[in-house]
Amino acid sequence: MTNGSCRRLKIEDIHGRRVALIALVLAPICALMGVASIAGGQSRWTVDSALKQLDSQAKSFRSLTANIERTKVTVVVNDKSTESGTIAVRHDDKMRIEFTQPDPRTILRSGNELYLYNPKIKRVEQYDLGKRRSLVDQFLLLGFGTSGTEMQKGYLVTLLGEEQMDNRQVLKLELTPKSEEVRNQVSKIHIWIDESTWLPAQQQFFETGSGDYLLIRYTNVVRNVRLTDTDFKPHWPKGVTHFKP
Repeated sequence: MTNGSCRRLKIEDIHGRRVALIALVLAPICALMGVASIAGGQSRWTVDSALKQLDSQAKSFRSLTANIERTKVTVVVNDKSTESGTIAVRHDDKMRIEFTQPDPRTILRSGNELYLYNPKIKRVEQYDLGKRRSLVDQFLLLGFGTSGTEMQKGYLVTLLGEEQMDNRQVLKLELTPKSEEVRNQVSKIHIWIDESTWLPAQQQFFETGSGDYLLIRYTNVVRNVRLTDTDFKPHWPKGVTHFKP
């Protein structure tokens, strides 16, 4: 092999190493660009198709159980308070939330009756929802078997896109209340729908005027689990004080 051939091989070798090095440097960037392209791409859903899917899924909804984490955020003083526990919902207007942390308490909804039980002070507050039942349902049962048609009746629905949440593909919607009575309480609602169950993965309620909000997250959601009437009976320990405002 001549000296010229050796020099050409060395130059080509150095050139090859440089190309390989550049490729190694660019690979993660290209990968990130690919991810960014997917994340920033348009959602395959439209408002109409999402609402139709909610209509379809509502027909087969019977119940759910999940873990729940509820965080109240007061913006002005940057204060956050979080409580967690479990939730059970049945399609016939029944719901039971058992908060265990930091303080135990129970919220029970059965038809027109709403109970708030605080074991710390041994007291149960009982409310008859009556004419306000439909208003309360817009907050308590939103997304739990709510059809797209029902959602559209009460809210102006805007599609905000798709996201990843806890390794779940979710569809994010913004709901603006049509009712003035509801808007006096809540200016808008963000709801993240898990595309594998078509049930809420998260809800965010923005209070009117203050900018404060309530963030509710659901994990370990199980759809159409068997729940009996006993699960929603208002059984309280002896010695509890009953109060009807």
